[in-house]
Amino acid sequence: MPPASPTSPESSSSPSVGRRTVLGAAAAAVPVLAGAAAPARAAGAARRSPRALPGGGDLGPNVLVFDPSTPGIQAALDQVFHQQESAQFGTGRYALLFKPGTYHGLNAQIGFYTSIAGLGLSPDDTTINGDVTVDAGWFNGNATQNFWRSAENLALVPVNGTNRWAVAQAAPFRRMHVRGGLNLAPSGYGWASGGYLADCRIDGQVGPYSQQQWYTRDSSVGSWLNGVWNMVFSGVQGAPAQSFPNPPYTTLDTTPVSREKPFLYLNGGEFRVFLPEKRTNARGVTWGGGTPRGTSLPLSQFYVARPGVSAATLNQALAQGLHLLLTPGIYHVDRPIQVNRANTVVLGLGYATLVPDNGSTVLKVADVDGVRLAGFLVDAGPVNSATLLEIGPAGASADHSANPTTVQDVFVRIGGAGAGKATTSMVINSRHTIVDHTWIWRADHGTGVGWETNRADHGLVVNGDDVLCTGLFVEHFNKYDVQWNGQRGRTIFFQNEKAYDAPNQAAIQNGSVKGYAAYKVGDDVTAHEGWGLGSYCYYNVAPSIVQHHGFAAPNRPGVRFHGLLVVSLGGNGQYEHVINETGSPTSGTSTTPSTVPAYP
Repeated sequence: MPPASPTSPESSSSPSVGRRTVLGAAAAAVPVLAGAAAPARAAGAARRSPRALPGGGDLGPNVLVFDPSTPGIQAALDQVFHQQESAQFGTGRYALLFKPGTYHGLNAQIGFYTSIAGLGLSPDDTTINGDVTVDAGWFNGNATQNFWRSAENLALVPVNGTNRWAVAQAAPFRRMHVRGGLNLAPSGYGWASGGYLADCRIDGQVGPYSQQQWYTRDSSVGSWLNGVWNMVFSGVQGAPAQSFPNPPYTTLDTTPVSREKPFLYLNGGEFRVFLPEKRTNARGVTWGGGTPRGTSLPLSQFYVARPGVSAATLNQALAQGLHLLLTPGIYHVDRPIQVNRANTVVLGLGYATLVPDNGSTVLKVADVDGVRLAGFLVDAGPVNSATLLEIGPAGASADHSANPTTVQDVFVRIGGAGAGKATTSMVINSRHTIVDHTWIWRADHGTGVGWETNRADHGLVVNGDDVLCTGLFVEHFNKYDVQWNGQRGRTIFFQNEKAYDAPNQAAIQNGSVKGYAAYKVGDDVTAHEGWGLGSYCYYNVAPSIVQHHGFAAPNRPGVRFHGLLVVSLGGNGQYEHVINETGSPTSGTSTTPSTVPAYP
């Protein structure tokens, strides 16, 4: 059932927090809170210029905010889930936010394009005695399409001692405290293809069971049960020891550089956005010792965007010095959103989705310090875009090591929800950029899918030096999924499938090479390092296709890899090697990985 039409928003000039109700009678008492009033500075600017945009404002009808006394919470959660459970390419977008306090007897089932989060500074400020559940009943127990959902900043006390989070790509589990165990598989232990967990404490055991791959960063776990193909850990207390390929654990004691994702929280009755500080050689959670380290911004310093707003208005807000908060919904932009100011925050709620019109780029970041992009989806439009997201202009060279740009839970989709094309999805030109969890996906199912219908040559192109990717998922592109030209790049965890729908061997021929590598390091690169990288092929249209290798890189001492694997899924296509001319070929239909523990 779609949400009821909203009532008129209350005045943003009121110092009190406004209320509205959504989702009809079943959740009539569930409030959506308005933002704090615009500051005097912004109000003064508005008097000087009638067209000046205010900061703060209402979070819109698809942000549901609960407190422990709210009646009908379970009914509201169930209604959102009923709408979103199987809406894989639907238009609904929701954020479920819980004020600090203790909640009892809840089971928040999380469907597509739904985010659930606590509004405290620490996960332990908001405790749910109950579960935050993802399962796969909608898809007959197969969790490989449980995309686009998230859980953040909550403490859970699971009813039966173990919380179930059976997800695939683009479904982060961040800043969570599970006072028990965590099961990453669906009921019945069907297929699963995840996933990402960061800044979490799991007191009990994490059981991946059928999960094919998983990346865990800067967390603490009681224990870890098993691994299928590729389990990667960096900065994780309690992680299993390095043992790739048997068991397939790639373990780094620390994460070289990390900065957690910005998040919305309540300070009294005021919404603020917390900006965690950068850590080097990090290990464990950021919040374990009390108040996390970082700074915060009032919501009054954000332009609170609603679907239907134009790119020109978003750019006006940025030019005024405001940050952007994208409330849940779908936004069409006819020109790039231009982020030109250092330390700008662009934060999405509830999988806010940006779609380019007329082949434009969706968002461009100048070569400045400290920009934070987080929590939104970019969906390619029917007219080809040369690029969808650009971090820094071509030739960017400034040193951002002290204050890098971060791209976190920013996901890209080409096709699936409709026809879409983009030559390159994401281009990183700025030095020291951190990409912390992305899924860049040329759709293999849904609407508008075909070898040329949703043509997309490259997923990620890195031209900047000193770029770090932690949790990189890139799939199904027509040519190189990842092309890395910058020096001293590092990737911790990579998951890839080659395009399913190649019509024949000739369609993927790369000069004299059979197929484009999933991850290609440029011929001129002298220093690069990767840990825990996997590429899978499933050429179901032409199963006789041979892919020469999953990975390609220059043979130099400074170019190093740890824990590489390739897998043929059911014998639909085969790899001749893992990297360059190294690694045994895949064969048969057993989905047995071919591995290279270290290269060279």
